[in-house]
Amino acid sequence: MMLGIAMIFAACGDGSAAPADKKQSIGMLVKDATAEYIQAFMVGAQNYCDKQDIELKIIDGGYDTMKFLDAINQYIMQGIDGFIIAAVEDPVAIIPGIEALNEKGIPIMALDTCPSGGTVDMFITFDLADSSRKAAEQMIEGIKSAHDGQVPEGVVIEITGALVDMFAQECIKGVKQVIDKYPQLTLVQGEGKWFNEDAFNRTADLLTRHGDKVVGIYCHTPDIMGSGTVSAIESLNRDPKDYFISGICVGSEGIALLKEGKLYSVVEQPALASAIFAVQYLDDLYHGRPIPKIGDTVEEAGALWSPAHVIENEFADKGATMILQGPLVPQEVSPDDERLWENILFGDK
Repeated sequence: MMLGIAMIFAACGDGSAAPADKKQSIGMLVKDATAEYIQAFMVGAQNYCDKQDIELKIIDGGYDTMKFLDAINQYIMQGIDGFIIAAVEDPVAIIPGIEALNEKGIPIMALDTCPSGGTVDMFITFDLADSSRKAAEQMIEGIKSAHDGQVPEGVVIEITGALVDMFAQECIKGVKQVIDKYPQLTLVQGEGKWFNEDAFNRTADLLTRHGDKVVGIYCHTPDIMGSGTVSAIESLNRDPKDYFISGICVGSEGIALLKEGKLYSVVEQPALASAIFAVQYLDDLYHGRPIPKIGDTVEEAGALWSPAHVIENEFADKGATMILQGPLVPQEVSPDDERLWENILFGDK
């Protein structure tokens, strides 16, 4: 099934083989191979590489910048032809590695988060700030539904990811755009750091502190912090449905919580599609074929990620960003939709 999906996305290129004297190789660095969205990155990349007979080398650097930099040095010494960085905790500390790849002329694709310097040929993502805005607006609609169509005076808890991460900063930007429209709402933050345990502790603390004043809870990424947030609410003998919990990135845990009504609205991250595009574009560059440029739009009928717009990269020093679409679940797409990568990869969980 996954190979078929990779073939669908491989719309560009003639599929010509790599030069006979050297097999094309791609180095991929991930932040946490146990996370489902990272697994989606790895599956998407591996399936495309298998199809095109490309060697894919994957290293899990964890949350350790030094491991990331060491891995980049290893890849450079191994003579890789392309590089994918799939999430990084500190986008500034990784810059020396990106610049080292640039010096060797090795093209770079970034997924999830983008390094804050150097040249990144393509950052493939969905609009983190705008998706967060969309999810926060839906949370507000939920709050209105419980208060006769009005937004009451109260507190909204925001469970953030790791604050050092540009992903979290973009999420904060989107949420703030919405909450700032309602001066009667007070936004309080707790740093969940991308872990359920931290999300549990911060949610429990803030909900205990603000009590009945809390009218909504925004969780940056329910796929890896939603269970902790929900469990904290339930540990205080409260009902998660009363807080219209919203965010971006679903995951199989998020799908289950949505079906139970414990999450209210989540924008799905197009993780599988973005990884397939990353390998496809590295393959195109390797064979001298053009990849989408700033101002282009990539489309595919029926694909949840379509249309994808290519704009200037605002994070790295140079390069492009490809903005894929992310559907709002369950308001735009059912949690059972077979096009969601969570159902493709983990539908039987």
